[in-house]
Amino acid sequence: MMNKKTYMALLVAATLGVAGCADDGKDGADGAPGDTGPEGPGYVPPMVSTSDVTYLNVTHYAVEDGQVTFEFEATDAEGLLIEGLDKAEAKFSAQTERGMILSRSGEGEHGGYGTFDVTAEEPLEGATLEMNEDGLYTLVMPMPNVTADQEGIVWLRAGGGEAAIARSMPVVVNKPEGFHTTTTESCYACHTDYATSSFRHPSYTAVDINGDVDFVAGCMTCHGNVSRAEEDGGYATNTLSKIGHINHQKFEKDFQVTNCTTCHTESPVNTSIAGPGCVDCHSDGTAPVGPIVPGEVDVRAIHTAKVAIDEKQAIRANHSTSVSAPYWDATAAYTVYDRYGNPIGDFVGGYCVDLALYDTTGEAPVMLDIPALYEAGTLVYTSAYLHGYYEGSVVGRPASSYGKIDNEDGTRTLCFSEIGAGVEMAGIMASSRITFSHAGWVSDDGREGVSFTAYSPVVAWDGVTIGTEEADFDRRQVVLADTCTACHNSETNYHKNGSYDNGGWDCMACHNNGQDRSAKNSAPGFGPMVHSMHWGVGNELSGAKQDEEGNNVPNSADRLNADNCVSCHEGGVSLAAIPNNYMLSKAYNGGTAGVMSSPVTANCFACHNDDAALNHMKQNGGELNVTAGDNWYTISTPESCATCHDTGKTFGIDKYHNF
Repeated sequence: MMNKKTYMALLVAATLGVAGCADDGKDGADGAPGDTGPEGPGYVPPMVSTSDVTYLNVTHYAVEDGQVTFEFEATDAEGLLIEGLDKAEAKFSAQTERGMILSRSGEGEHGGYGTFDVTAEEPLEGATLEMNEDGLYTLVMPMPNVTADQEGIVWLRAGGGEAAIARSMPVVVNKPEGFHTTTTESCYACHTDYATSSFRHPSYTAVDINGDVDFVAGCMTCHGNVSRAEEDGGYATNTLSKIGHINHQKFEKDFQVTNCTTCHTESPVNTSIAGPGCVDCHSDGTAPVGPIVPGEVDVRAIHTAKVAIDEKQAIRANHSTSVSAPYWDATAAYTVYDRYGNPIGDFVGGYCVDLALYDTTGEAPVMLDIPALYEAGTLVYTSAYLHGYYEGSVVGRPASSYGKIDNEDGTRTLCFSEIGAGVEMAGIMASSRITFSHAGWVSDDGREGVSFTAYSPVVAWDGVTIGTEEADFDRRQVVLADTCTACHNSETNYHKNGSYDNGGWDCMACHNNGQDRSAKNSAPGFGPMVHSMHWGVGNELSGAKQDEEGNNVPNSADRLNADNCVSCHEGGVSLAAIPNNYMLSKAYNGGTAGVMSSPVTANCFACHNDDAALNHMKQNGGELNVTAGDNWYTISTPESCATCHDTGKTFGIDKYHNF
């Protein structure tokens, strides 16, 4: 029951509510505006006076008569504005009829450069650097040779003076459209991250205004199209084109400098043999560099045709090959030859595979006649091997000597009289190889030619009977198809009719977990061998480069950053995905067989081969050169590297290597 106090409160509230709805009269007139108050201090952005890293945000620039002006902000790693800059540098490489030229002071009349430095004993006359209250810097850099109507590379850098402000990366503020036809990606296919390398002045690696690396334009600011050695020449003696055309010829193994498309993603602008770029090779060095002569001809094609690059690329693009799963044929009659072509004996009945070759230029593949092409000299090599295959790994080659039977449909059957011991617990599969000749082909241990490798499905094997039910052959692909050909661009083979195509697809037929190769005693298998041949002991052992006395010396790969794994492993790697299978490792054992190593250890030891590194691997289950007994490939390893070092972990491989 409602008490009296509650009732009275509700009554008063209702009365007031009704009164609030009544008419309260018209609003009065607005009052007069008040006096304007004093101006406030405004917003002052937070600033710092030191930085470990400095970024530049260019908001405006102007190329004017006699000077170049910049407006920019400088920020630290946290994005805070930096005050107190006491040093800034600017360059302008002028676009001329001979290409980009930045003349040294007193040596020429093109472009300009200068440094504003508060602490300089002789400050550059006319150079100023000022910051307004909003943190925006204005740099005025005098350049007497520059006029307002010129185009060129506009370059800026700041920091690195007496103040504790880090020197920024150079910024390419602007550059003319299409003046270079190579790209950052072309160079970084090998150099990956030049700024962290040990090459010449890596700190001059430039970025564009978005912060992305602009490698070519940054280099060409000083290493322009005309050498300093020329009259009215550029800043550097070596032009960037000479560095590319001449210096890269020192790359030792299967690099073809006339495969211009490796670096030039578009046709070079100049078509005159006397113009910049062309004179690097087509001049005795005495004639001056002539003007750029544009044209519609693609000079890349002229060069590639001279070394049959176009022919080789067409062969590869227009053909494919396949090999059948191994099968038993009791009626097959053939003669077996050894690797040197000497007859071993005549046989009836064998373990056979069928090799086919196709023309793929049309909508549907057309089978070609292998014997006829061989007779005509178009083909110079066909072969096959039988392999053991166990849980994703190739674990041996129990048969390698074969005889051939040519068939009416154009296929070639290769038969093996027996399958050796040692792979009874594995399946059996085949690899095949076909090599085309080309203009200039010579017989040289299979180094020349365009080679194709195929892998067959897998069938069961118990040491006596071969199965008929087929399973897919699968390779764990951790490199891209063009990984190897980015450097080894000759469109030929390393050796033994094994090409660089498809990320080492061919090499795996011989360099695998069970094919116990010494590989110059570098490293076993495929992955460890590749790591060692590039950045481990195998680099020098390979013999790819020798001194005047014939002694092996480190080759060019040794100069690239070994921790830039992204050069080959662009998609990263997963240690957990590596099959937990041993690999035979006599390459790590002085060439003496009978030992095996765990897979992650074998790969890492190819580069990290000191005692401390090996002890760490062993403490975590890694094994190096332990005894390999019967059916070694069926035994799981105890290594646990992926527990700590798999990609994404606190101590993941990606924390110490660039992927």
